Amino acid sequence: MTLLAEIVKTEVTPGDNAADIARGVKAPLADRIRAANAAMARLQAQGEFHAMHHAARNAALSAAQSWIQKAWPKRSHWFADGRDITPENIVPKLVEVATAEQRDLFRLARYTWSLPYSKGYGRRLRFLIIDAGHDKLMGVLGLQSAPINFPPRDRKVTYPEGRKVALVNQTMDAYTLGAVPPYNRLLGGKLVVCAAASREIVDAYGKKYSGATTWMEQGVIPAHLVMLTTTSAFGRSSIYNRVTYRDAGAGRTRQLAAPLGYTKGYGNFHLHEVYPDIKKFLIQAGYNANQGYGRGPKPVWQNISKTLTMLGMEHQGLKHGIPRQAWAIPLAHNAWDYLSGQDKEPEYYDVPFEQLAAWWMERWLLPRAQRITDWRDWSRESVLQSVTVDTMTP
Repeated sequence: MTLLAEIVKTEVTPGDNAADIARGVKAPLADRIRAANAAMARLQAQGEFHAMHHAARNAALSAAQSWIQKAWPKRSHWFADGRDITPENIVPKLVEVATAEQRDLFRLARYTWSLPYSKGYGRRLRFLIIDAGHDKLMGVLGLQSAPINFPPRDRKVTYPEGRKVALVNQTMDAYTLGAVPPYNRLLGGKLVVCAAASREIVDAYGKKYSGATTWMEQGVIPAHLVMLTTTSAFGRSSIYNRVTYRDAGAGRTRQLAAPLGYTKGYGNFHLHEVYPDIKKFLIQAGYNANQGYGRGPKPVWQNISKTLTMLGMEHQGLKHGIPRQAWAIPLAHNAWDYLSGQDKEPEYYDVPFEQLAAWWMERWLLPRAQRITDWRDWSRESVLQSVTVDTMTP
């Protein structure tokens, strides 16, 4: 029985006031939110970072079990056994997700993450990195609309008055970025960072969104994509750290990903088990919780924010206390000046993925393959095991 069912024993009749009934669950709901924050603080103190996402991830996997069990037999051949991979024969290819099979591969790969599955929101682009030398999936990259307010980014930019939304809409957020086994053990995550910095990402954005309008403001989205931003899953990130590219033509080496500092530890994943009752609370109070209380693309965040305001907690319930390292992947030489309004047009790096992949092989893949050998022991069946949960457990 849910919290709301325990507190509200009777159904609403035409003479009842829904807001009065909602007020009856305020104190217990606020207590559950505080308890979730306290549990998060204990896990953080114990260093149990992956356990923080365990409940939300398991719930997503449980809901998807039927689909996973049907999709795996059809798509499993795309996942590599370590013994079948010859590092020197790896040929990375960047493929934009377009077909049903590609969508399945992206989804299966994403379920292997320790973070709960997310479809992204707003503008979206999804890519696979395929090893054409072995016909195997190496990694995935998912992009979505960037948050309008993102302090680590905003501290570096003085936006022209009235143009912040238009300029931020020329950036995107990398909500999914990583490699699947055994390529992750061969530093395949850094290859996906290279993919994010490639010319093909800019071209795909321009092709899909040039001339499109935003949902919230009915404005035309500019055709430029000048920067990607992202945050680590837990604290400091090793995937983005020291990812460089040696530009032989320019005679210099540059960082592909630049650190922006840390977030303040806000989010909603720790409220996963409380969220069904948050939605019911809002519905009882007369709000359309299915679409959020505003018009933006993040209804879960909006519903929780609205509830916290109604409970008098403001945003303290969204503070899980886990600072995440923030990163920027500039796609143009002058990305920061462009976002500040100093430059009128972006000057793109314009490096194709093929060149970035060749650099990754030289700089990371081949040296790594000589230093370690445990990737050879990986079995593709371990992928299925990692995304299978017992849905019969009460």
